[in-house]
Amino acid sequence: MAEPRPGWVPRLVALDIDGTLLRWVEGSGQTREEVSPAVHDAVRRVLDAGAHIVLASGRSPHGMTRIADLLDLRGQPARGDADTPGGEDERVWVVASNGAVVFRYPPVEVVLEETFDASAAVAEVLRHHPDAMVAVEDRGVGYRVNKPFPDGELSGEMRETSLEELLGEPVSRVIVRDPEATADDFVALAARLGLHGTDYVVGWTAWMDLAPVGVSKASGLEHVCQALGVEAADVLAIGDGRNDLEMLRWAGRGVAMGQAVPEVHEAADATTLTVDEDGAAVEMSRYFPAAAEEASA
Repeated sequence: MAEPRPGWVPRLVALDIDGTLLRWVEGSGQTREEVSPAVHDAVRRVLDAGAHIVLASGRSPHGMTRIADLLDLRGQPARGDADTPGGEDERVWVVASNGAVVFRYPPVEVVLEETFDASAAVAEVLRHHPDAMVAVEDRGVGYRVNKPFPDGELSGEMRETSLEELLGEPVSRVIVRDPEATADDFVALAARLGLHGTDYVVGWTAWMDLAPVGVSKASGLEHVCQALGVEAADVLAIGDGRNDLEMLRWAGRGVAMGQAVPEVHEAADATTLTVDEDGAAVEMSRYFPAAAEEASA
């Protein structure tokens, strides 16, 4: 695995949430909404050193603000001309919906939203999985769904409606979920279909995110970096899922969590410990060590 050049320190740290910052609840496909002290302290050291922390997730915006609050995120001056009189812009940058939405927080201010017509792609998937559940984001509220998802899988409220209404206008992200299938089933299906006109990501379970072509966490982070005057070469990105592949390849240093699937390890420059072992904190501490670690170095 590649090592960073001697003396390299990231100017921006991009962090996936589920499986990277938050631990999985075994067998449920859900994560605990708790940040470990080690991860919280490592994030604090990154911020105190003047670097940026950017959350980058497949979650919708309203599913990410609580995590930003748990981490006590704050902004840093951008190019020396921050928005606040004290010289520091307290709002942070967040990449949501696998890169389709970029927003500032607090409060939520969407600065970029990529949308597309997902109707044809969803119809193709449903032809093979006719009983699948479909959801689109209902920003600030939750999701509109064709049928209820299992408890805890979607953040916010669920509003049941018809497929025609769900897909009657451009959307930033569509979720297709089939509890009777496996992730491998969806990987094989996506490969067979080609899904022309859209990009896709398959999660740990039979869960598929459909997004506009060319949109990923990497494209969302590129937008943030341009606003902050940061190069991709100065970014440390950490993630564990298939929706992190582009981000890990794009960043100056991409690091896979220890429990990640094989293709994520292959895309990354290095692998850290698992989420249960606070692997994200271990990686951040290489560049932003605690005072005791510095003293013993």
